Amino acid sequence: MSAEPAGIRELLEDLAAKLTPELTEGALSTDPDVVSSHARDEAPFAAVGTALALVRARTVQDVQATLRWASRHRVPVVPQGARSGISGGANAVDGCLLLSVERMDRILQVNAAEQTVTVEPGIINQDLKDALAPHGLSYPPDPGSVAISSIGGNLATNAGGLCCVKYGVTRDYVREIAVVLADGTLTRLGTKTAKGVAGLDLCRLFVGSEGTLGVIVEATLRLVPLLPPPLTAVATFPNARAAASTVAEFMGAGARPSLMESMDRISLDLLNRFGDFGLDEQAGALLLMQSDGDGVAAEAAREVAEFAAVAERNQALDVAFSDDPEDSDALVAARRMAHPAFERYSHDHGGGQLLDDVCLPRTRIPEFYDRLDVVRERTGLMIAVVAHAGDGNMHPAVFFDAADQESVRLAHEAFDEIMAIGLELGGTITGEHGVGSLKSGWLARELDEGSRHLHRVIKDAVDPLGILNPTKQFAAL
Repeated sequence: MSAEPAGIRELLEDLAAKLTPELTEGALSTDPDVVSSHARDEAPFAAVGTALALVRARTVQDVQATLRWASRHRVPVVPQGARSGISGGANAVDGCLLLSVERMDRILQVNAAEQTVTVEPGIINQDLKDALAPHGLSYPPDPGSVAISSIGGNLATNAGGLCCVKYGVTRDYVREIAVVLADGTLTRLGTKTAKGVAGLDLCRLFVGSEGTLGVIVEATLRLVPLLPPPLTAVATFPNARAAASTVAEFMGAGARPSLMESMDRISLDLLNRFGDFGLDEQAGALLLMQSDGDGVAAEAAREVAEFAAVAERNQALDVAFSDDPEDSDALVAARRMAHPAFERYSHDHGGGQLLDDVCLPRTRIPEFYDRLDVVRERTGLMIAVVAHAGDGNMHPAVFFDAADQESVRLAHEAFDEIMAIGLELGGTITGEHGVGSLKSGWLARELDEGSRHLHRVIKDAVDPLGILNPTKQFAAL
């Protein structure tokens, strides 16, 4: 959808005359440099259009006014948070309004008795965790971008993270949301109570919808008591397949680790180049496992011992343990630095990186690594893999020379092949990064015709003018 037919100049004049008076002072910017600086998220090679203007909302009323104006003029609206996503979901489309909720970042209420917190969407995930700790409460979802991603963005993509193997993903913690619909209507979905089955579960429908159904302006989130300190185990293996077999066996036996992450040989090498992490350079793969034993030290120790036994049955080269919080924090920090390490390597070696996000049944992960080796051999490209292994959520990073047309072509082929392999192994094209524009074509391949029809009908019913984040998730359905 384009704003061109109505005339850019006329729309800008109407923005100034009609929308600006309804907004918080300074919320609207039409400065081309300011607008273009907000035009994209972190996704490489995702299409970026030219936006008409940027609204940096501070209040719910700012969001409502923006959507009312956009509906009257049939102007597309692209909701944005911290723009830390990597699927192009926050990228501008031609003639759109960029609607940022980054400045709506308050904690509205901490209810310790009900173990809930009510927040605006712009608050950063880690800032929320830090604010809850003095109350003895925790918000478990912890994406790798925990220090820079906003709760609104986490809600938009139903983000997961390192601890979701035990504690679940964003959707599992949402009690109630306030949403502004395409026509500016404010509605509340879900309940603040622990239980509630009145009507359809529209709250869960909006979580993960990537701004295509409405703009979330408030969320009441379920909390848990502050997570107990875990015991940590690290196991190294001769190859990624052996590590994957360990994960499948351990989790298949009913284990409930609070964290289960994996890194392959290439990832370990890139991390050691990036910082002084001291990771085993000879290992073909590493598993990082933690158990909090639900606060029972003996149970955590039992689970760690069981992990060690399974790892040794699956060719582990070494297994080490630690109950020192500093050791645990250092190991988790190293895992969280994988993405920056990948970015550094990419910057120094051609500038190209495509980070995939497929999620598989855990029993199929060994085969995934086998088939990934075939992709590496065919393309000649370096592909590193880190994973939320306990969930089967794989993050292969394809590196290439962005200035070399053939290298770019092979990288896109490898990216697509990885998604195809994921579907063929019974998985999904995204476990937590979302569809955005980068994978919109692949969503149509994953869904059957009945599901595609339901998606289209719901989108048309909620957003009949099609102004909310067009060309993204629903584009190919």
